Amino acid sequence: MSMVKMETKAAKSTSEVLTRGLWHENPVLVQTLGLCSALAVTNAVANSLAMGLSTTFVLVGSSIIVSTMRKIIPHQIRITTYILIIATFLAIADMTLEAVVPDVHKAMGPYIALIITNCIVLGRQEAFASRRPVGLSILDALGNGLGFTIALLLMGIPREVLGNGTFLGVHVMPRGFEPWVVMLLPPGGFFMIGVLLLVANWHDLKVQARERAKAAAALAATPATPRREDAPEPEAALV
Repeated sequence: MSMVKMETKAAKSTSEVLTRGLWHENPVLVQTLGLCSALAVTNAVANSLAMGLSTTFVLVGSSIIVSTMRKIIPHQIRITTYILIIATFLAIADMTLEAVVPDVHKAMGPYIALIITNCIVLGRQEAFASRRPVGLSILDALGNGLGFTIALLLMGIPREVLGNGTFLGVHVMPRGFEPWVVMLLPPGGFFMIGVLLLVANWHDLKVQARERAKAAAALAATPATPRREDAPEPEAALV
């Protein structure tokens, strides 16, 4: 799949720009981007939340700068410029996590730094922020960042609860529950992303089938245009 999902049509409204990243163009569940982070850090809810919020912060900040400077950034060095802008906001997010939640920062290890290579962040700069005004770029970044965060939490919550019996470090499972250790290992991450992609595709197919059924019903309910009695007969085809 291409790193950058190019815009195929303009958004109908500002609300669509904000919400399409949550589901219809979800970075993980639809575009299958950022899977490295999604598989690596979602063995705990705190890690998933920290990665999602950090990515959202970097997305919003870099989108503001890229959109503001879109007319003065030379086309030949635009990718290099985007990476430098992303790296600046990533450094802020990295130092903030280290100061506020050092345990989470240590647990996430090098994956925070890998945000700079995240296809979601760089892709939205190239596909949207560099072509749209600041307001729409902020909404697009928020939508994609929140969509990424939601996807990480959908993976992280079941993995921590089933794999460790806890939620944000608080024990929530019955006393006799035997943790599914496999959920904390890489196979657990692949299993969860597979389940989420299966559910997302099943939902989309169901919606498409419902829309096709409505279109067919509307077509069947449309009365046929009656043929005028004085209309001339069609000429027979010459053989």
